[in-house]
Amino acid sequence: MSRRPRSPRRDPSALFAPSKPATKPPFDFVLDELAALEPWTRPMFGCVAVYVEDRIVAILRDKGKPACDDGVWIATSREHHASLRVELPSLRSISVLANGGTTGWQILPAEADDFEESVLRACALVRAGDARIGKIPKSRRTAARGKKGKQGTKPKRR
Repeated sequence: MSRRPRSPRRDPSALFAPSKPATKPPFDFVLDELAALEPWTRPMFGCVAVYVEDRIVAILRDKGKPACDDGVWIATSREHHASLRVELPSLRSISVLANGGTTGWQILPAEADDFEESVLRACALVRAGDARIGKIPKSRRTAARGKKGKQGTKPKRR
């Protein structure tokens, strides 16, 4: 009868080590500009979503395909597009959303000549509490409950 070779002992501290090093988000100067508001991030669609309190304010995208949609996506609504374009002239619709149609999201494209200047201005608007930027995402639980009615609740015992 042959014995299986013993596996080498693992370092106990490696058990809780991250499996891969944290990657630096694209356009991370946005997080520096919003640092006073204690922003937090979450991966979203291969990009990085930026939240301030309960509001999503931006998505940082640097994927390359299509390159015209790389940059800082601004969470806003259609009613604010015109007034934001006065302050952020390179702001435009995002081609990968709604087949290039108009959505609430707008982009400050990385390829624009005034990219950094515009992003810094957008960050200043967020810091000032400008209501035109930021959306409160629908809770997954609320969205699911709205579609299913009262399903999932326990029946009352009699």
